[in-house]
Amino acid sequence: MTGEDAQFAVRAVVVHAPRRWSGGTVCRNDASPHPCRLHRWGQRVLTLRGLPAAEIDALIERGDPTEPPHRPGA
Repeated sequence: MTGEDAQFAVRAVVVHAPRRWSGGTVCRNDASPHPCRLHRWGQRVLTLRGLPAAEIDALIERGDPTEPPHRPGA
């Protein structure tokens, strides 16, 4: 897995974040049911890179798709 993969993964989880809607929770980007395919992919890549769920949630909360992911212990 490359650094570029991690950058795309951060972008995927931030851009495809959950959004509350009258019919339930949907993808903020395309209104498909959340978690959408790209959000799931991004979470999987970041998890494989060693980021805990809390750090992934913090990336989503900050909402900056250009923020680099931090590897634990790095």
